[in-house]
Amino acid sequence: MAIKSTVFKAELQITDMDRNYYQSHLLTIARHPSESDARMMVRLLAFALHASPSLQFTKGISADDEPDLWQKNLSDEIELWIDLGQPDDKRIRKACGRARQVIIYNYQQRSGAAWWQQHANKLARFSNLSIVSLDDETVAGFCGMAQRTMQLSYTIQDGQIWLSDGEHTVEIAVESWKNIRT
Repeated sequence: MAIKSTVFKAELQITDMDRNYYQSHLLTIARHPSESDARMMVRLLAFALHASPSLQFTKGISADDEPDLWQKNLSDEIELWIDLGQPDDKRIRKACGRARQVIIYNYQQRSGAAWWQQHANKLARFSNLSIVSLDDETVAGFCGMAQRTMQLSYTIQDGQIWLSDGEHTVEIAVESWKNIRT
């Protein structure tokens, strides 16, 4: 018998002064048995950084043809495709062909740096691709906030990101490895 996903509930208060986005989101997150707390918390971070009424979690790990999060327009076209980790070239190429904007969040610093060195030249041609890396210390700092029921506050101002669970506050350091060309 297969192990079932664990259900988490999260209330996110998002104060994004850079985008003038101030909303609360009540989310139900299914954490796949093979998914770590770190990966789940990075999914929540990605949601907070790109929050909109149409951004949604997908089947993620359970589906090969879907990202971890996506935003579709009313014509069912993919506006934003967000993946986590270190996807292969074929997956990235497919995502860049299907979505207007693709963002990859790397959350494993050492293996991610090696992955980026190996793939940087191949990925340079995609003008709609951004790659962001989170350092290990940052991920460890907010990974401890993972609870079955969470109340999290994200504050974003001047490119700086803070996450608080009411008891602890973590500044989230992100490094851009590749930005979308305009």
